[in-house]
Amino acid sequence: MSRTTPPRVSVIIPAYNAMPELTRCVTSVMEQTLGPDVIEIIAVDDGSTDGTGPELDRLAQTCSGMRVVHQPNSGGAGVPRNTGLDRAAGDYVFFLDSDDYLGPDALRRMVAMADENRTDVVLGKMVSVGGRAVPTAVFSHNQPRTDVFSSAAYRTLGCWKLFRRSLIERLNLRFPPYRNCEDKPFTAAAYLNADGISVVADYDCYYSRNRQNGNNLTRTAADLVHRMDGTRLCFETVARYLEPGPRQDRIMRRHVEWELCGPLRALLPRESDQQAREVFYPQFRHWAQHYVSDGVFQSIAPQDRLIVHLLRADRFEDLMTVARNAKEDAARGHVVDKGRVYWSHPFFRDPEKAVPDACFDATSRIPVHRELAEAAWTGDGDVLRLAGHAHIESLGPLQSDTRLILRPSGFRHPDIHVPATVGTGSHHGQGAAAGFTADVDLDTVDSGAPLGSGRWDLYLDVRAQGVSRTVRLGRARTDASGERHAPPQRQLAPGPRPGHGPTTARPFFTAHGDFSLDLREAEVAPVCRVTGIAWDTSVPATLVLGGRLTDDAAGRPVTALRAEEDSGSVREVPLLYARDGSPAFTARLPVGELPPGRWTLTLRTDDPGSRIPVPPARGLSGTRWFRASRLGRPYYAKPLPGGTRGALVLRVAPVRLTAAALRRLRGVSRWTTG
Repeated sequence: MSRTTPPRVSVIIPAYNAMPELTRCVTSVMEQTLGPDVIEIIAVDDGSTDGTGPELDRLAQTCSGMRVVHQPNSGGAGVPRNTGLDRAAGDYVFFLDSDDYLGPDALRRMVAMADENRTDVVLGKMVSVGGRAVPTAVFSHNQPRTDVFSSAAYRTLGCWKLFRRSLIERLNLRFPPYRNCEDKPFTAAAYLNADGISVVADYDCYYSRNRQNGNNLTRTAADLVHRMDGTRLCFETVARYLEPGPRQDRIMRRHVEWELCGPLRALLPRESDQQAREVFYPQFRHWAQHYVSDGVFQSIAPQDRLIVHLLRADRFEDLMTVARNAKEDAARGHVVDKGRVYWSHPFFRDPEKAVPDACFDATSRIPVHRELAEAAWTGDGDVLRLAGHAHIESLGPLQSDTRLILRPSGFRHPDIHVPATVGTGSHHGQGAAAGFTADVDLDTVDSGAPLGSGRWDLYLDVRAQGVSRTVRLGRARTDASGERHAPPQRQLAPGPRPGHGPTTARPFFTAHGDFSLDLREAEVAPVCRVTGIAWDTSVPATLVLGGRLTDDAAGRPVTALRAEEDSGSVREVPLLYARDGSPAFTARLPVGELPPGRWTLTLRTDDPGSRIPVPPARGLSGTRWFRASRLGRPYYAKPLPGGTRGALVLRVAPVRLTAAALRRLRGVSRWTTG
């Protein structure tokens, strides 16, 4: 029976001599909870000789939604995948290798994730069967909507994912006819053009396994000759879709590490000297010269920096020496000099080799071990005591100038440094780790001033042998229930914070176990409410504000409407109350008399320094007027967003006559040509 509606998913299975794993692969699709009526299976027999073709035909007789295509052997998985793509009709396409299989609920979960979040690519959690390597970092947690710049998705460029078919057809994506690395440029192009990526990490979706006969293409076509074309396309794809800069550097780094430096070290020494020198070396050198920017060079490991430097400098013999001894040299130690840590490679500061120190600098990559063991409020004052242990691997004891850093999150403020006492705190059997203790007095920590409102992330500047490494402070261990417990929220004393209400400090651990501190002014009952804001229609450029005291205003009278310019200039007008003692009041602010600038409006009480923000008025438009004393030049005032603590801000400025005339002309042009 033919379908009346297109399927939701087209599952494409390229198959070549895939027995006996093939049967479980196909039946895992037939048994999907998404339902056979919305899944089409397109299995492509790529010239098999082991019974794969007859087995596919047998399975198709049991499933009306399965089609089998038989074609001559192409030598790789890309061509049969393209055959399937040319026939696919589903909203989504999923590529399933014939030696792997799906969890029963995999497609339903992935389709639901794509539908709910309108994403173009969905990654389902992969599981290793029989020791085959699978990516893990990207599957640490569900990600409804992300991208390659804010997730680890780009670490996995295999095509075993759910793709929105309209994305594939819009880009005219097809697989190149290579035996290895054919799926990387395909997936890279989809990633870089996708309207969102989703990750299903709470269910085992894709089971990846090695064949019993060991004939996986990744094993039988692992030589350099099978990798070079796919690698070239990877670099070209990134350069095509991303402009040079930090975003391109972030993505290009993956290919420099995994497709350039890694295979060069592992595979180039296996080639004959002639093949290595004449065939592969020129291609590697071209990639190093054209795709490794300074940003990428600085971000990669010293082992990779050395390779890139030798490629750029056209030093084939030295490159081969480095590649042949890579395993042995990787285990060499480090040299500390003038606060920097260097890889102790034989080429390091060898006058004959003349390789820059930057190629060996490992300072930012030396592991730093640290843990916050205790965090508690002390009994006296608003002091948060933090204790733990830390050390920089292989660099000996902590220096006394190790310190805590409070760094603002989401707002501008200089870092705040807090001295730490070294040699104290809990070690918990951490070997070389030294204890530290730091007291954060929230009333004086900011150069004698109290800590401001907002979220503060805590870091530790760990120092040893003159080396400084700043790392996030956190707690790795959890309790029996798997929770990390922070000190309780604390109500801070109002004394050191004149003009502000009560403040609460809430220490907490992030989802990654990092320690942060959130300060917020506690909600207090308002002493008054603004009931209306409007321009006076009879007096130009005069703002009229109406309000009313609340029952909580006892002893806290509101006296004036205050306008404060960004430079500090202040104008105030008194509030006028009704003579009958009513709590209603009005104020008239002559905005036309204010100098040009940004003016923030608040209400002042008799409490020194206390300000009540005038809320932005919905529907309040701008106004214009003429100032006779300024040669009749027109001025305007209009409300702006983003006032301090949510207060109404007015911009007062002269009208730019030339700009106004141009806007008027553009408006006339739109009317006459529209």
